[in-house]
Amino acid sequence: MSQPHYRQVSSTVSETSKETPWGRVDEDRTVYVREGDSERAVGSFPDGTAEEALAYFARKYADLEGQVTLLEARIARGTAEGSVAETVAKLQESLVEPAAVGDLASLRARVEKLGGKAAELSEKQQAEREAARQEALAQREAIVVEAERLAAQPETSIRWKDTSMALEKLFTEWQTIQRSGPQVPKSQADALWKRFRSARQSFDTARRTHFAQMDANNKDVKQRKEKIIAAAEALASKGTDAIPAYRSLLDEWKAAGRASRKLDDQLWARFKAAGDVLYEAKAAEVAQSNEEYAANLTAKQALLEEAEPILKISDQVAARKQLTDIQIRWDEVGRVPREALRDIEGRLRKVEDHVKGLEEEHWQKTNPETKARSEGLRGQLETSIADLTAEIEAAKTKGDKKAQSDAEAKLQTQQSWLAALGD
Repeated sequence: MSQPHYRQVSSTVSETSKETPWGRVDEDRTVYVREGDSERAVGSFPDGTAEEALAYFARKYADLEGQVTLLEARIARGTAEGSVAETVAKLQESLVEPAAVGDLASLRARVEKLGGKAAELSEKQQAEREAARQEALAQREAIVVEAERLAAQPETSIRWKDTSMALEKLFTEWQTIQRSGPQVPKSQADALWKRFRSARQSFDTARRTHFAQMDANNKDVKQRKEKIIAAAEALASKGTDAIPAYRSLLDEWKAAGRASRKLDDQLWARFKAAGDVLYEAKAAEVAQSNEEYAANLTAKQALLEEAEPILKISDQVAARKQLTDIQIRWDEVGRVPREALRDIEGRLRKVEDHVKGLEEEHWQKTNPETKARSEGLRGQLETSIADLTAEIEAAKTKGDKKAQSDAEAKLQTQQSWLAALGD
């Protein structure tokens, strides 16, 4: 920043007049300042030369001019303090009859102009301060509204840790605004703080109540599940026979309610460990059974190799004989591993269904009632076919093509029915 420019008062003093354009010094070293057509004594300087006396009071003027120049620069930049009007007034007061030698009229005129500019600046600064206060109030209002929203959340959906951190953040923001922000009316600030404090207290009360209830629930659930765990652990000596009882305990476990996640996970790990003992014993039994049943599976697969060619046999007696022999041996083999049961039983059932189909077809053909009906219908069809053959010959003789065509169509139909009856 450039240094303020001070008006320099000539220090050249005539030896005869001992004066400058703005003042003079007499023989007893009294110094006078010229103001228009008059002059005014500003002080004496008995211990120095006339030149030193005038220079001393010229420096006093330079000090005043420096204050004016500095204030002009601050007002022009808009950086003057809020009390700039008071500063102008003090300058005006100090320029009424200052003990200084220089162009006081010009200096007073400059300060007079500063008075109007200072008023404008004060008005602008006042508006800015008011806007800043309103913004600060709006910021505090926003903090309060958010705090009230957080405190009003339903207990069933509130996230206590996150909400606590959010309220602490709002409190920090409040302190920052209060500490570094503009001053706001005390009544408004107090009212907003009361709302904010009430929201925090409401949340803190709800949180304490919630966790007290949670602690009580955790204690109750823990007691019930501890009993269930003890009962489950007592089943270990009974082996796989205790699995139904363990499943009943699992139903009790589900009905016992839930504790906090950490506690519930710990309790569940103990309960599951008791069940794992039983299911591991069951898995060992199944593994042993599967090992024993593996040979049975091989035997039944060999029987299927014998059984599946029956699918190509059309004689129901021969098919039944072979199947019965295989079924007897099949039952004697015994059980197979569970994972293979569906496949091999399905393959055997396919052969059984084939033999059953052959037997049903044979029964339909040899059933006396069905056979009697078939023979009666056969006779009727044979008689009708003979009659239609005669009609066709007669129509040919007469040359009646329509009668011949109708008879031939009927003949074809009845011949197909006769063919369907078989031998």
